[in-house]
Amino acid sequence: MDLEFSDSEKRFRDEARAWLEANVPRTPLKSGDSREGFAEHVVWEKKLHAARWSVVSWPAKYGGRDASLVEWLIFEEEYYRSGAPIRVTQNGIFLLAPTIFEFGTEEQKERILPAMSSAERLWAQAWSEPEAGSDLASVRSHAERVDGGWKVYGQKTWTTRGAFCDGIYGLFRTDPNSERHKGLTYLLVDLNQPGVTVRPVERIDGDESFAEVFLDGAFVPDTNVLGGVNQGWKVAMSTTSSERGLSLRSPGRFMKAADRLVDLYQRRPDPGLRDRVTRAWMDAQLYRLYTFQTVTRMIEGGEIGADSSLNKIFWSEMDIRLTETALELLGPDAELLGGSPHAVDDGDWMLDFEFALAGPIYAGTNEVQRNIVAGRVLDLPR
Repeated sequence: MDLEFSDSEKRFRDEARAWLEANVPRTPLKSGDSREGFAEHVVWEKKLHAARWSVVSWPAKYGGRDASLVEWLIFEEEYYRSGAPIRVTQNGIFLLAPTIFEFGTEEQKERILPAMSSAERLWAQAWSEPEAGSDLASVRSHAERVDGGWKVYGQKTWTTRGAFCDGIYGLFRTDPNSERHKGLTYLLVDLNQPGVTVRPVERIDGDESFAEVFLDGAFVPDTNVLGGVNQGWKVAMSTTSSERGLSLRSPGRFMKAADRLVDLYQRRPDPGLRDRVTRAWMDAQLYRLYTFQTVTRMIEGGEIGADSSLNKIFWSEMDIRLTETALELLGPDAELLGGSPHAVDDGDWMLDFEFALAGPIYAGTNEVQRNIVAGRVLDLPR
């Protein structure tokens, strides 16, 4: 792995940095998980798209720049370094889009990807069900064949930003006689139609973007079947690999958080926490190097595979350690939220910690990921 950037990659970084410094909102947007804040974020996403920064590694015909994966990582570093808003399109562009590139038809790519990159149509991931969280193969939502497509029935829960999005993607059992991984189909469901009820679920921080989605005969055309009927498990594993591995949590996110932690330590030094602050910064750098190693392997024709589970364990637990350290540096002040005249960093550290607590749960619980690592990476006996 070459740790030196090429001249063209350096120029790419300079161009990205200059645009972001000139265009990132000076006043932070409201939370993208609130209704008003989500609307503000969509305006920002459209501005990104207009300048062709929304999906830099995509082909130009879909709104991208034909940038390499290395250049995408460079852009992500600059994006977070600049303090740019969190991407409310991320469950579409970072999870669904890679799956469409791998399994979608040309018609699906041309119809779905441009609207996704331009934030004209936003997607939410609908994996979990009341009795199917990390055990994705036990989903009970099902689809019945009708003329021209499918009628879908069931309930999806913990749908991130599902309260505000236009569509969901998930697994549905299309063979009623099948069990477990067999007989599942990956469907894209329009939320703006009869037979769909979206119920917001308030989070611990008060935001309302999480949603339960109830489906009672909503229609899914055949053109919204991704990867073939009863082939959904294979398609879904591609999405989960993206979610746990490369795209959902880029190193730039944690490098920025580690730099913020170092800055907090310099303002509120505590020698007893110095080693933990140092470890947090080193872990972020380690994650960065590991990700560049993964990208190098992919460029050479390799795949992420089960290593994505190892990756997911690392970044989710690193995030908790980092934010816990920040709260200990703050002491009692950690409980002061935004709006308090005495809040440090506008109370963001507590919100970051609350969100980090979800990391070992979403994208498959870390207990399940450890089982995958044991069996498929380390080849340990069952």
